[in-house]
Amino acid sequence: MSETIGPHESRYEGRWWSWRDDGRLQCDLCPRECHLADGQRGFCFVRARDGDRLILTTYGRSSGFCIDPIEKKPLAHFYPGSSVLSFGTAGCNLGCRFCQNWDVSKARAVDRLVDQATPGAIADAAVRAGAASVAFTYNDPTIFAEYAIDVAVACRARGVHTVAVTAGYISAVPRRELYAVMDAANVDLKAFTDDFYAKVTGAHLAPVLDTLTYLAHETNVWLELTTLVIPGYNDGDAEIAQAAQWILRELGPEVPLHFSAFHPDFRMLDVPPTPPATLRRCRARAMREGLRHVYVGNVHDREADATYCPGCGTAVVERDRYEILGYRVDARGCCQACGAAIAGRFAAAPGRFGRRRVPVTIGQ
Repeated sequence: MSETIGPHESRYEGRWWSWRDDGRLQCDLCPRECHLADGQRGFCFVRARDGDRLILTTYGRSSGFCIDPIEKKPLAHFYPGSSVLSFGTAGCNLGCRFCQNWDVSKARAVDRLVDQATPGAIADAAVRAGAASVAFTYNDPTIFAEYAIDVAVACRARGVHTVAVTAGYISAVPRRELYAVMDAANVDLKAFTDDFYAKVTGAHLAPVLDTLTYLAHETNVWLELTTLVIPGYNDGDAEIAQAAQWILRELGPEVPLHFSAFHPDFRMLDVPPTPPATLRRCRARAMREGLRHVYVGNVHDREADATYCPGCGTAVVERDRYEILGYRVDARGCCQACGAAIAGRFAAAPGRFGRRRVPVTIGQ
C-alpha cells in the first residue's frame, strides 16, 4: 500500500486501466493515458496506482453540495426553472490556465473535501429537497466516473435526473459507460483550435469533438455546449464561424450553444473581462451560420437568455437570469403559438426555483 495515499482518501478500486510492458500501470480513463509506477498519481491527481491496482481517492467525498437553478449549469432546454443538486470532488484532467473553479479542480489536498456521502444518500437528499436533477459539476465528473455512475444509477432508481458538466475529455469505453446513465450534459467547447487546447488547457481538441458527436448521435443524452469567451484567445469571428459551422454540420442546428463571459482568474489575471458586446457578436455570428438556440452567460441580457420557437419566432421561454418570466411550451414540448417542436426536455409547466442557491449538508 502506497504511503502517498492520505488517511482521508478513499482506496476505491478504479476501473479502465491496463498494464504496460515496462511494468507501469496505464490509466485508460482519458486520452492522457497516464503511466504510473507504484504510488504515483495521474495528471488529475485523484487517480493513483496503489500496488497492483488503480484507485480513485475521492470516491464518496465531495467539496460540498448545493441546490441551484438548472439554468446555472447552464442548461436552457432541460426542464427550465427546475432545481438541481450540484456537487463535485477535487482534481481535473485538464490544466486550464483560466480555470474559474481552480480552488476545487486544481486542489492537491484531498482534505479539502468536506462532505462524505454514498450514492444512495445523494439521491435521497435530492428527493427530499425537491430537486429534479443531480449535477456533477465544479470539477469534471470524468475523473470520478465510478462515483458518478453509481450516483446516477441511484438517482435513476428514485426518478431523479442526472447532469454531467464536463470538458468531454474521456476515452471511448468509459465514455460509453458514463453516459449510459446520464440524462443531460453540458460540454465545454473551450475553443475551436488545437493550438488553444494545447497551450491553454494542456489537452487536445479532437477527443472533445469525438465526445460531442458520440453524445449527439449514439446516446439519448440531452446535449448543450458552452464556450467561455476569452478576449484575444478564442473570440475571433472566423473561429466562432468555424465552430458554428462544425456544430451545424456534425451535431445539428437544434443543439444549444452558450457563450459565457470570462473574468480574470487563476493564471490569467492579466486578461480583461469579456465585454458584453463581444458575447452578442459571437451569438449573432453563430446564429447567422444557422444555429437556432444561442445564449449568452455571466451577463444580464434578457433577449439572449430567451428561448425562441424555430417555427414562428415566439419567445417560448422568457428569462431574467435564472428567473422564468414566461413559458409557452406545452406538455409535448411544442410551441403553444404554432405547434412547432422545441428541441429539449420540457414539462407542461416550468419550475419556479428562481435564482436561489441553497447549501445542503449530506455528510456522514
